[in-house]
Amino acid sequence: MLIIPAIDLREGKCVRLVEGRLEQETVYSDEPAAMAALWQDQGARMLHVVDLDGAFSGSPKNIEVIKEILAAVDIPIQVGGGIRSIGTVESLLDLGAARVILGTAAILKPELVSEACARYGEAVLVGIDGRNGRVAIEGWGLIADKGTVELALEMKELGVQRVVFTDVRRDGTLKGPNLEATGELARTTGLKVIASGGVSTTGDLKSLKKIEHLGVDSVIMGKALYSGAVSLKEALAIAEGAPEVQG
Repeated sequence: MLIIPAIDLREGKCVRLVEGRLEQETVYSDEPAAMAALWQDQGARMLHVVDLDGAFSGSPKNIEVIKEILAAVDIPIQVGGGIRSIGTVESLLDLGAARVILGTAAILKPELVSEACARYGEAVLVGIDGRNGRVAIEGWGLIADKGTVELALEMKELGVQRVVFTDVRRDGTLKGPNLEATGELARTTGLKVIASGGVSTTGDLKSLKKIEHLGVDSVIMGKALYSGAVSLKEALAIAEGAPEVQG
């Protein structure tokens, strides 16, 4: 299982939100590129970068910071937030992103997902953000009239092979991941799933590890790492199947 530290960008800073709410923001670093380098130095093999300003506005707003992050590390980076045109997909991949994540576009522009998958294959992921089983879009500000599993199956038909699944109610809360919904999504669709939202303890990681066989092969970690609730070293040890780190 792959552990992917998150770097959420807002106004050029590395932040974390609670349930996607701007009024519940914590700034963890004024230098996101330095934070990216730190995670790489600690053993991360991939990073998850989200342009929060882009997610709320509908177009990327932190491109220069993303460029700095890409220049600061050698490991692959997946980028999401406000990607709603094939031109944006192309430009981010040209800059060096390994993967791009389409979120709101999956609901509003399914034809974009189809075109992007046809052009770029596995480099295109879809972010499926759920609240009470329904899909949340536009920075989680709106709830679409569509279930998360239903959307995932539609995306699979368009060529998507991997999704990022986030339970909005758990994100940034340290309340634990929604194991049932995450496992159901993987089992029902056959897609590869990156779990996101709520991971707060080594026990949560061990629980996710138990559903890895369903296709949940990666987990994004944010607040747990930034707050020190779980160290990246501990997380990597569990994910890679090594003996639990003591101390």
